[in-house]
Amino acid sequence: MTAEKDVICIVCPIGCKILVKTNGKDFEILEGNKCKRGTDYARNEALDPRRMLTSSVLVTNGEWPLVSVKSSKPVPKDKIFSVLKEIKKTKVNAPVKSGQIIIKNVAGTKINILATKSIKK
Repeated sequence: MTAEKDVICIVCPIGCKILVKTNGKDFEILEGNKCKRGTDYARNEALDPRRMLTSSVLVTNGEWPLVSVKSSKPVPKDKIFSVLKEIKKTKVNAPVKSGQIIIKNVAGTKINILATKSIKK
């Protein structure tokens, strides 16, 4: 099934509105991009949309009850809710060090969840 989709490029401040046509495997820009970076962004957004994910994880025995976390790489959009579900079930013991891997290969994505803050006991 071929579909047309509007993509707003976020690579630079111009914010080009790019019209793409895709069938899920192939990709064609119909109009709107002003540079190659916009083309690359639109291709990725149409064929394999991903987002950086940030959240919090519960901490036991720490100076703070939560530690902020982020994904090591952008997460496929169709996996975001399963990743968040796994994060919600996770608890870590203090101390926690910034950059520490909190969850390896979260939801089978080969992406790690990392602490973005240090928490003392």
